[in-house]
This record gives sequence, structure tokens and C-alpha cells, in this order.
Amino acid sequence: MVNLPSALSLQGCALRYADSGGDGVPLVFSHGAGADHVMFDAQREHFQARGYRVVTWDLRGHGLSRPAGARLSAERAIADLRTLIDHLGLDRPVLVGQSLGGNLGQAIVRRHPDLARALIVIGATWNTAPLSWKERLLLKAAAPSLSMMPAKDLPRLLAEVSAVSEAARADARRAFAQLSKKEFVQVWRVATEFLTPHPGYRTPVPLCLIRGEQDRTGNIATAMPAWAHAEGVEEIVIPAAGHIANQDDPQAVNEAIEAFLRTVPVSKAAQR
Repeated sequence: MVNLPSALSLQGCALRYADSGGDGVPLVFSHGAGADHVMFDAQREHFQARGYRVVTWDLRGHGLSRPAGARLSAERAIADLRTLIDHLGLDRPVLVGQSLGGNLGQAIVRRHPDLARALIVIGATWNTAPLSWKERLLLKAAAPSLSMMPAKDLPRLLAEVSAVSEAARADARRAFAQLSKKEFVQVWRVATEFLTPHPGYRTPVPLCLIRGEQDRTGNIATAMPAWAHAEGVEEIVIPAAGHIANQDDPQAVNEAIEAFLRTVPVSKAAQR
């Protein structure tokens, strides 16, 4: 675990973050629902050692960014990340997001297409995908289903669904246990707020999609391949990994991210 030594005060919350500094291409890692910055420890060490400027942070109401102050929502998460990027003076960072963090990254790029130089999504659904009636029904039923789970069992059950390796499950249990059941249900609702169907929309920056082969959360196993096809990019599937692929197999995910970053133009003019 890396300490998050810095804080940015926003609407009643001290958003905690760590910034490695330097002149390298900035990478901003946003974690999944109920998790925290620790999920990216392996990525932070790997890319910082290779000269990248690495920023990790805890979303409002998660990890060290507690208490949440103003209630978390999709709009507030977008504003928080945008403000953090501006505060650090990051020049078109690469946004890397897992699950909720991936939904947030998509939303930021759509709202501010010139803000980022690339988007990397790990284990998140396609924000603008068309939704079938069955998917809409499942989304509507998810929050009530979570509410019915015994609070004491929620961290364990969610960890078992999210990860394959015992190390990843153990860290997921630790992170999930920091939130009350009420808080986690609210975070889930925030994730669904990012889903705004717009089948004709295409990501305006280089896009990397990474999914664990055994990811069975939500509709990711079907939505991400469809998203990759629509965007004309390769979907990278990590064998024997689950929803939190970057913790189940950090080496494979690091290699996939590194290979993608080598294809991303350094200058804005080259990107266009």
C-alpha cells in the first residue's frame, strides 16, 4: 500500500491522492466501486519505474477520501477528477479506470474530449451501449438485490464475485469492508448513472479495452466485445482473471497497458 500524502479539499471531502511527479507521460488510475487506490499498487510501481508520472487517488467516499462530504454521484465524480487533473496541471493524461473508474474515464473523455490523450478501461461496461430490456431489468434489480444481502457477508460475497486469486480477493474484502452496505448500494447506483445509451458515439482518443476471461459481473462479458467491435479495436482478454484483472494477473495487465502506450502518439498533432 502506498500512502496518499496529498489532499485536495472539495465540497466537504479531502480527496486523497499520490503523484509521483516528473516529466513523463501522466497516467491517472481510478479504482472500482468499493475499492481504493491499493488495487493499482502493481501498476503504480511498474509504470513509475519506467518513467511515467503516476497519479493514484481515492474517489470520494472511498478509502482515505472519507468522509465523503457531499454525496457521491456521477456528476460529482466527473467534477472531482477534472478538478484533480487541473490542480496537478497534468498535460493530457492517459486515463486508466477499473470498473466504476472505467465508467468515469469514459464519461470524462466524452464530456471533455481534449482533456486526455488516451483511455484504458479494465473490467467496465460500455457507457453508451444500447441496452436490451433484459439488461435494463437487471440494472433496476441490482440495487435492491444488494440491499437484501446481510451486511456482514457483503465484503466476502462481493470479493468472491470480483476476483479469482486469493490475494486479490483478500484485498477486495479489505476495501469493501470500509463501506457500509448503504454506502455500497449508493456507489452501485452511481455506476448505473454513467450508462447513457448513444450507440453512434465513438471514443475520440486511442482506446484500450481489457477484460478478465472469468469476469461475470454485470454485462461486461458481452458488452466489452461488442464495444471493441464497434470501435474497431482489439479487446484484450486476460486468461484466468476475473473482474479485477489488474490484481488477479498484474503482470499480464501491465504488459497489455505498456504495449498499448507504445502506440499512443506523444503530441496532440500526431494523435489527430
